[in-house]
Amino acid sequence: MVRVPEELPILPLRNVVVFPYMVVPITVGQPRSLRLVEEVAAGERSLGLVTMTAPNVSEPGPEMLFKVGTFAKVLKVIKSPDKSVRLIVQGVERINIVDWVTEVPFLKAHVEPNPEDLRQLKDPNVEAQRRLLIDLFTRLVNSVNRIPQEVLQAVNQAEDARQMAYLMCSSLQIELKAAQDFLEIEDLSSKLSRLTEMVNRELEVSELGKKIQSQAKLEIDKNQREYLLREQLKAIKKELGENEETQARHEELRKKIETMGMSEEARKEALRELNRLERLNEASAEYGVIQTYLDWMVSLPWDVETEDSLDVKNARQVLNEDHYDLEKIKERLLEFLAVRKLKADRRSENEPQDGPLPNDGIRRDREGAILCFVGPPGVGKTSLGQSIARAMGRHFTRLSLGGVRDEAEIRGHRRTYIGALPGRFIQVLRRIGSKNPVIMLDEVDKLGNDWRGDPSSALLEVLDPEQNREFRDHYLDVAFDLSQVMFIATANVLENIPAPLRDRMEVIQLSGYTELEKTKIASEYLLPRQIRENGLFPEEISFSKEALVQLIRHYTREAGVRNLERQIGSVCRKVAVLIAEGKVKKKRVRGEDIGSYLGKPLFFSEIAERTSKPGVATGLAYTPVGGDILFVEATRMQGKKGLTITGQLGEDMKESAQAALSLVRSNANQLGIDPAFYEESDIHIHVPAGAIPKDGPSAGVTLVTALASLISQRAVRPDLGMTGEITLRGKVMPVGGIKEKILAAHRAGLKTIILPAKNEKDLDDLLPEIRKKMKFILVDEIDQVLAEALESLSPNGQKA
Repeated sequence: MVRVPEELPILPLRNVVVFPYMVVPITVGQPRSLRLVEEVAAGERSLGLVTMTAPNVSEPGPEMLFKVGTFAKVLKVIKSPDKSVRLIVQGVERINIVDWVTEVPFLKAHVEPNPEDLRQLKDPNVEAQRRLLIDLFTRLVNSVNRIPQEVLQAVNQAEDARQMAYLMCSSLQIELKAAQDFLEIEDLSSKLSRLTEMVNRELEVSELGKKIQSQAKLEIDKNQREYLLREQLKAIKKELGENEETQARHEELRKKIETMGMSEEARKEALRELNRLERLNEASAEYGVIQTYLDWMVSLPWDVETEDSLDVKNARQVLNEDHYDLEKIKERLLEFLAVRKLKADRRSENEPQDGPLPNDGIRRDREGAILCFVGPPGVGKTSLGQSIARAMGRHFTRLSLGGVRDEAEIRGHRRTYIGALPGRFIQVLRRIGSKNPVIMLDEVDKLGNDWRGDPSSALLEVLDPEQNREFRDHYLDVAFDLSQVMFIATANVLENIPAPLRDRMEVIQLSGYTELEKTKIASEYLLPRQIRENGLFPEEISFSKEALVQLIRHYTREAGVRNLERQIGSVCRKVAVLIAEGKVKKKRVRGEDIGSYLGKPLFFSEIAERTSKPGVATGLAYTPVGGDILFVEATRMQGKKGLTITGQLGEDMKESAQAALSLVRSNANQLGIDPAFYEESDIHIHVPAGAIPKDGPSAGVTLVTALASLISQRAVRPDLGMTGEITLRGKVMPVGGIKEKILAAHRAGLKTIILPAKNEKDLDDLLPEIRKKMKFILVDEIDQVLAEALESLSPNGQKA
């Protein structure tokens, strides 16, 4: 019988239970516990070890300790440099705490020994339990690596079943509460029964781990260590029923598929892919592909749309607020909204929603025409689309198609490719979250094509109202309804849009602005915006009308107003510097001030100077950025019927030059020219700005006029421009781009324009201010052109 002192210092233990016969290390760092160790080490080296019920408390009181602990002897005391102490203790006997003596300077308590009834050691039942435990423990040690063989030897050499039980329990991985409960069991037979349960459970877990490892090895290659660990983890979760997270994710996907409002085809396809996903291994590559596909399917707005605002008065107000003039375009947009409003209001009368569908089962409720704004840069094509979306209360997004060469950008990639994604339209709808936005297809005339396909052909299905309700993206591989999307395309040159694509769109031409229009736009729209963007207040800066006219005439020469806004912004920034430095408080910019802000003028009229000599005529041209003027120069030199054409001209323009020379030669007598002028001469025709490609037949009359001016030595009127195609019989044929050409002539300061008679209808599109300021001469024959263009001769042969 071990003698236990009646009064013992008590050392609280955190997260450990010390059994009798155990030799364990204990680290002591709390001040109170350090004082206890000093006294114990100087005395009989006896103390009580009691586990804490609340392990997070630094200095627990008596109420935070269990009532049953272990009487122990201190075998060794090791002091560490960090002032903590490491004890090596050996458990001796169970003790009960009777009452507490003191808490200062450390815990002391009256204790009494509480050993198990050793008379049960002779009980045959206890002996049978001991032998069973030894067999079970031997199997456990042989099946796991964490229990050393030395522990098994110590168990076999134990003096009695009690010592064996404590040694065995100390080597098992059990929770703190289970260990304390085991210590508190007083009946030896009951203690051995509890130990048998714990050893059996450890043995079952060990054998289950072996089974899991064996199953994983049958499925994968032994060298794929990472994959093996994943399979083991999966098998463990499966055996323990811990795969609820994956199941919950799949169930959430299934719920979304059922409630997203998908078409029947899309819903069946999504459910089929989800069933495949549930059967796949999470580590397989295909699992991620299907997961991504389903994420796309459930994030699309299958049945989500914004409510249209069809208030035509409000739409008119919005368009007028955002854009000056453009009356025809505004009227066309208001017509579009008015038709939608009437159809919506009268649907219940004319086509009941609950009535029978057509034979194909599709309700013919299309958006209507696909609008295409064609015009030079800077005239407000993109901003018109934004205004339409704002007026209708729809989301707006812009897709830039310039330079797109891959068909997959429109239709998406098939899922067989690595990193496959849907096309741009599906991506836009997912980002916006609505199936009826306004999508602006910017720069549709600049689509390319190469070995990856033709994007313009892929757009045919998107923009065709008969097809786009069942648009099939290669990635989704199911029909998606695009019929509620309002598409607006923009382009600079209509001819560059493929004919089948152009046929699906209603083209609305936007021409350049006149000087008066630019002045209005600058004062009402551009100037307030630049004042705001440059941190100024409206009362701090103002522009006179003369200043705006100076900017338009001498610092910009464009069809739109983009460069004009840049120049206004430049002036605003310079005024902002003056205000920030405190030099001025407010500034009014006048016409004479523009040069001090922007330097010397960038543009000036050179028509009079260029046409002052015979052989130079002013023509009108149409370019992707609006109308422009060009000079045709002709010169004559000694030679033998040579014709040189320069200026980077296209085939059409070269043929026009040859036709012009033939026409002049064949009509030399009627034109008052020596018929033999070409016998000993070479003719050189040049169109300046040689770095810019030029083509088209509309310079025919200009070429004839330049040649006639050269040969007759009669100069061309300096304030006159012309356009028109000629035939070998001297007929003047109609050409295109009349409005843009006339606006360019107006910007350049020309006063008289010669036009083909058949282009008279195009004059109706001009603003009244243009028609008042300019004179238009309509001609059918080249004789009429030369009579108006060439300066007349006086009777003595001098210019009149």
